[in-house]
Amino acid sequence: MGSIDSAYRLARERYSELAVDVDSTLGVLLDTPISIHCWQGDDVTGFENIEKGVSGGGIQATGNYPGKARDIGELREDLEQVQRFVPGRHRISLHAMYGDFGDEVVDRNGIEFRHFESWVEWAKENNVGLDFNATMFAHRNADSGFTLSSKDPDVREFWVEHVKRCRGICAEIGKRMGTPCVHNLWVPDGMKDTTVDQSGYRELLKESLDEIYSVEYSPDHLLDSVESKLFGLGSESFVVGSHDFYLGYAVSRGLMPCLDTGHYHPMESVADKISAIMPFVSRIMLHVSRGVRWDSDHVVVLNDEAKDLFHEIVRGGYLNRVHIGLDYFDASINRVGAWVTGIRATQKALLYALLEPVEQLKGYETEGDYFERMALLEELKSMPWGAIWDNYCDKNSVPNGIELREKVKEYENKTHTTRS
Repeated sequence: MGSIDSAYRLARERYSELAVDVDSTLGVLLDTPISIHCWQGDDVTGFENIEKGVSGGGIQATGNYPGKARDIGELREDLEQVQRFVPGRHRISLHAMYGDFGDEVVDRNGIEFRHFESWVEWAKENNVGLDFNATMFAHRNADSGFTLSSKDPDVREFWVEHVKRCRGICAEIGKRMGTPCVHNLWVPDGMKDTTVDQSGYRELLKESLDEIYSVEYSPDHLLDSVESKLFGLGSESFVVGSHDFYLGYAVSRGLMPCLDTGHYHPMESVADKISAIMPFVSRIMLHVSRGVRWDSDHVVVLNDEAKDLFHEIVRGGYLNRVHIGLDYFDASINRVGAWVTGIRATQKALLYALLEPVEQLKGYETEGDYFERMALLEELKSMPWGAIWDNYCDKNSVPNGIELREKVKEYENKTHTTRS
């Protein structure tokens, strides 16, 4: 532990030469929660006792690594273990299909807060916040490829009622928890091949959304976000809820647009979208994922795309206006390890951005001294930020490096190998 402290002191001195206050930076990092997606733990299965359809619209966890959570108790057990491997206190993002249904058969247009009350009790016991998502896939009423934009009025009515109930549950969660609960809405609606009536489907989606959001809740309890997508399995040619559609809807209705880093063309920069959107909205929801060739929802790693995201957030002063969540699911590796790797990579990207002397760099830019700007940006790439991270983990009693890998395997051997 002495070597960690020594390396930290030296690193802090290096950063102080650039007028970066490392201690206050770590305070900001500690106070920035990440919304951890529950669906990584069971491969997006949920705990409903209803007959599910085949529609996924791109929702598919691939792989068959042993040890996935089979019930609500095992999922919570894994999430509790994740918290022990990650510095800071965070939030858990629930999908509606993860209710505590027991043996009760409840279709999605009949869910109530009581099905999630035990999650609130669990969250309070574990000192985490809660967020919520309507579940618009893997259901017989989604098999046509359309939900809120379906041309079948009965199907639309079913899903409108589901989302209304989800928002009500979300608001009650926020009220009980004493912190706003973010409700994120994504629908898989789209078509595989050339679609003639694109405008018709989008008008129907707009009508459904207007009915859903006509019910108002206190922002102290509920914050709404809408999530777009580029394409999905079965909707390769047309997605009703495109980026342009939802951005226009969010701005016109005072909602948060949700930017999922896997839901855009591989050559698009999601980081660049942040400062383009922020002048027109009060907040955004950010889903951090890693697309490989397309929206494959790979585990987040510390790559240039992740760094660019948080550079843009920190440089723009947007951190208190961005709700950070994760959205990936990999069934080919240890699921707890996937959670921990992605959460910590996201935190590292944020730390890397927070350690940047932003005002100094902006000064060079304003003065037109682009060499100084470039030279300092290059110097920052080899600064000892890793020593800062190691100290942060140590001070928060979280394992790091080889110890972390050993602890994850130890938990797997103790728990996951007993799950058939």
